[in-house]
Amino acid sequence: MAYGEKMAIVAEGLRKSYGETEALAGLSLEVPRGAVYGLLGPNGAGKTTTVGVLTTLVRPDGGRAVVAGCDVAADPGGVRARIGLVGQHAALDEVLTGRQNLVLFGRLQHLGVARARARAQELLKRFGLEDAADRPAGGYSGGMRRRLDLAAGLIRSPEVLFLDEPTTGLDPRSRSEVWDSVRELAADGVTVLLTTQYLEEADRLADRIAVVDGGRVVAEGTPAELKDALAGDWIEVVLRERDDVATAVALLGRVSGAEPEVDEAGLRVSAPVRDRMGALAAVVGELDAEDVALRRPTLDEVFLELTR
Repeated sequence: MAYGEKMAIVAEGLRKSYGETEALAGLSLEVPRGAVYGLLGPNGAGKTTTVGVLTTLVRPDGGRAVVAGCDVAADPGGVRARIGLVGQHAALDEVLTGRQNLVLFGRLQHLGVARARARAQELLKRFGLEDAADRPAGGYSGGMRRRLDLAAGLIRSPEVLFLDEPTTGLDPRSRSEVWDSVRELAADGVTVLLTTQYLEEADRLADRIAVVDGGRVVAEGTPAELKDALAGDWIEVVLRERDDVATAVALLGRVSGAEPEVDEAGLRVSAPVRDRMGALAAVVGELDAEDVALRRPTLDEVFLELTR
């Protein structure tokens, strides 16, 4: 592992247990500066514990981690001065206005009154909240509340921002608003570590992704690299009749050597293939289907395969 200037976060062999439960089992990762880095995994995989260790909220039992050039164990104060954290649930006072919330966060982080007010105004403008700045936060929509929460995490202009499940429970429009905000942060050079269970979210936002399972990283790479590692192509068949599903499953299983995935409602059967043209010829020659196509695997399929 390299602890150089190119990496915003380096973790090596992190271990953490709670009684008999091993939350982290030697987890290692590297996050380049200025990247959006996705941390994916099923419930209980170790994502939240990883964020806890990297933000100094959880002390590891073993291993080492460096965030923004500071060791989390030897210099936790240095880490905290250089990071922002937005948790799964908004940490806002619903009675206070958006502006008052941000000024309060600034004061709690030892900004002077004038600087806290100025920084609050900067962030309200950046996140498109100026018109709602003096309304109680309790009346904000889900997307507005989450953007205000992001703004609060940026009060100290952090080098690294941790986003733990930032769009859980949001409707598609609000989720899109948060995604736009994350992209803007990355464009400004902020390193973002994003934990999420939304595969589409990671696919759209992350420059690189680590898949965590059982307290360790089981795969890492760009979204395209992870998809290529699963299989170069998938063959997908849309059937005319429900009675043809069993035949299609048997045929795709034979030509792919893998267990096909079946969408009963859509009369759709798909499977990974190595010999794309051979598989296509076999299916077209033996099956009377509505449509047969080759496509790239989705990140959902990669995730399911890696954490099966």
